[in-house]
Amino acid sequence: MSDNKEIKIANAFDNGKAFIGFLTAGDPTIEKTVEYVLAMEEAGCDLVEIGIPFSDPVAEGPVIQEANIRALKNNTNTDDVFEAIRQIREKSNVPLVFLTYINPVFYYGYEKFFKKCKELNVCGIISPDLPYDEKDEILDVASRNDVDVISLIAPTSKERIQMIASEATGFIYVVSSLGVTGMRSEIRTDLESILSDIKEVTDVPAAVGFGINTPEQAKNIAKVADGVIVGSAIVNIIGEHGENAREPLVNYVRSMKDAILSSIL
Repeated sequence: MSDNKEIKIANAFDNGKAFIGFLTAGDPTIEKTVEYVLAMEEAGCDLVEIGIPFSDPVAEGPVIQEANIRALKNNTNTDDVFEAIRQIREKSNVPLVFLTYINPVFYYGYEKFFKKCKELNVCGIISPDLPYDEKDEILDVASRNDVDVISLIAPTSKERIQMIASEATGFIYVVSSLGVTGMRSEIRTDLESILSDIKEVTDVPAAVGFGINTPEQAKNIAKVADGVIVGSAIVNIIGEHGENAREPLVNYVRSMKDAILSSIL
């Protein structure tokens, strides 16, 4: 957009509970990625995570793995993803975060990558294969370019949860279940306890992801979390409908956002 509004992750949480959606760039095409991000924002997404396609996405389940394969078959590369962001920014100030394995960033060049993020107002990066203990590898260059390195917190010891949370910026990605991403019929983790541990040490918003796919799940999680993250269910809609996914995507995102809002009524 032509205005100079500062775009920050915090904006996504300004109006209460945030709905965060994920899609894989280049699936089915870069042009459709632009269209679908804008459609998701219109339907109620407060922040969008954009996946940079990678050949070995170890934390992903079959749905997102297949999206990566489709995008790579289209020869989608990191420059293409940045071009999609540029086009999105012509029309939208929605906070955007990259979800990427560290390899594509390393090969692109850390300085070049994060400078480009700053130019295009990409607010954060989530890297599932970058352990907390090794995040210093990118922390300085990311911080210099106003990009938050998003911390992931899995169901683990209280001491580790609070150590990671106390240093977090942007938002905290709370992993609802162990294992890879994918839709789950039930979330068994004691999220209330994890979120309580986090809130003891930080005011940084905590959003829950991994496995959430129904409005009922979203509503229940929004009662205890600051935000709800949905990836596989959205990617599944795109995989099923391809270039005609806009309408089902809008309907799905709207239903999830409505459910989240109903949690605070």
